[in-house]
Amino acid sequence: MLSPALLLALRFGDSAFPSGAFAFSQGLEGLAAVRGDRPDGEAIAGFLIEQLRHRWDPAERVTLVRCHRAAGDLDVVAALDRDLDLSSFSEPLRLGARRNGAALLATHARLGTQGAVAYRARISAETAPGTLAAVQGLLWQASGLDEASAALLAGYQLVAGGLTAATRLGLIGALGAQQLMPALLATLAALCAEPVAADAEPAGFSPFSDIAAARQARLPLRLFSN
Repeated sequence: MLSPALLLALRFGDSAFPSGAFAFSQGLEGLAAVRGDRPDGEAIAGFLIEQLRHRWDPAERVTLVRCHRAAGDLDVVAALDRDLDLSSFSEPLRLGARRNGAALLATHARLGTQGAVAYRARISAETAPGTLAAVQGLLWQASGLDEASAALLAGYQLVAGGLTAATRLGLIGALGAQQLMPALLATLAALCAEPVAADAEPAGFSPFSDIAAARQARLPLRLFSN
């Protein structure tokens, strides 16, 4: 990664960047309800690896990369956006992806990123759902982040966000989160080393995390939106 791309990825991946991701656990908050006990570090790592391998990589990364390759063509981005939204079986995760995408889009609209305002208009007109992966691909390409860096950044945010959620929930400490990070990032790197085909379609299937997200939505008290 060249220095400009690295600096841009660091900027967008910084927890201080207002992306809205802090409000989402991607079903992790419901993990205890599914397991019937308090999840330990191994369970948390397994949960995140399942999401990387079976939801993010075959569905969200495919959408992000193909939206990035669209190079600002909003018709193409919207079609890919709808495909990902329709392929998401879990309502909490589907709505969460839309809300997270809307938050990121709102930030970039205020920053003046090319295409952000026009794509927000499509979402308002209900001609595009605005899933996070599609919005990431659109905005990060417009910002000058290359395809490989954009995919790695999105995967890193999923891992880091999951570990941050686990820490906020009191399941692990900050040091414990860092001890889990190397194996998770190694999985991410291996997944991103495989190219996305030009005609790839989103095909994620992660029933365990879908069930966890559904159980989380029924909790009487919860910290995260999903």
